[in-house]
Amino acid sequence: MSKLTLVASITAKEGKVELLKSKLVELMAPTKAEKGCVNYHLHQDNENPAHFLFYENWESRELWQDHMESDHIKGFMATSDELVEAVTITELTEIV
Repeated sequence: MSKLTLVASITAKEGKVELLKSKLVELMAPTKAEKGCVNYHLHQDNENPAHFLFYENWESRELWQDHMESDHIKGFMATSDELVEAVTITELTEIV
């Protein structure tokens, strides 16, 4: 198993920036406590506050998939249609 790095780019719908931000912050503690989570960092664009970025590392893709099935992620996904304009997830493997 090799470590998996993910970059998740999330753009809030107009008028939903602060609500989305609070929902993303709520994901931090339970995610960091999950098995396999190496790090989980949330960033907000300095020039476009509607743009958020997660930078995360997992011990394996399988453990990240477990994370995606967790109750807190499923709860977020249930409300994401009203908050999120766009999402792009990039999976990366470290070379060196």
